[in-house]
Amino acid sequence: MNMQKQDELRLAVLIDADNAPRRQLKEIMEEIAVYGTPTVKRIYGDWTSPNLTGWKKPLLETAITPIQQYGYTTGKNATDSAMIIDAMDILYSGRVDGFCIVSSDSDFTRLATRLREAGMKVFGFGEKKTPNPFIVACDKFLYIEIIGGEKKKAKAKAKEALPPAEPESQPKPAKTPKAAAKAPPANQIPEEIVDLISTAIDDVADDDGWAYLGGVGNLISKKQPDFDARNYGYKKLTLLIDAIESIEMDFRDNVLENNGKLIFIRNKK
Repeated sequence: MNMQKQDELRLAVLIDADNAPRRQLKEIMEEIAVYGTPTVKRIYGDWTSPNLTGWKKPLLETAITPIQQYGYTTGKNATDSAMIIDAMDILYSGRVDGFCIVSSDSDFTRLATRLREAGMKVFGFGEKKTPNPFIVACDKFLYIEIIGGEKKKAKAKAKEALPPAEPESQPKPAKTPKAAAKAPPANQIPEEIVDLISTAIDDVADDDGWAYLGGVGNLISKKQPDFDARNYGYKKLTLLIDAIESIEMDFRDNVLENNGKLIFIRNKK
């Protein structure tokens, strides 16, 4: 694997059409762009099946190549086999640095493990019903519901910013803050997540207990691949940690970048 920055990773995107929501395909591809550049984009399914009607428009919008795989035997998933064979062909071609597997099917657990053994970065994308073995087999796993939720919130916020339709002469109702727009208070963050972050801080901290936020975030992802601040109502890890009273933050000047800041955190004594 080439030693490249994460945002320069060449990624192969393989999608299981039988276990992926077509309505959120665009949001999924936008999320994948955060982690690298998708150079191979394929989606697998039996396109003669009525269950897969409606995919044409989202595939054209995202320039993803549909791969036909007939279901030869009832009850057997031929799509999985086609994806796995193609994944190994792509792996041995040496053209990519990582894979994005879009599916909620645990049948891809062994594939994710094998790709990581070969030095590939593996990002999983699935629904919350995804079995845990597949989740922990990935370097990073993201829930599709969270990705779609972020998009809906952005649209709702933009709609709220539009000028009122009623005439100016009419009295405007007083605006009340929406509870859904606010991040949950710190006491609603699961205790196991607070413990996870606290332990990660101790694992990478210096003699004074301070740990670089980036290092803590990387370690947390290794320990729990499906960890994402958005799962708990926070847009970024920084905001999530800032809401935890038992952790303090320190913003330091980055001598390598003008006006840059480095964030260090530690458990309060």
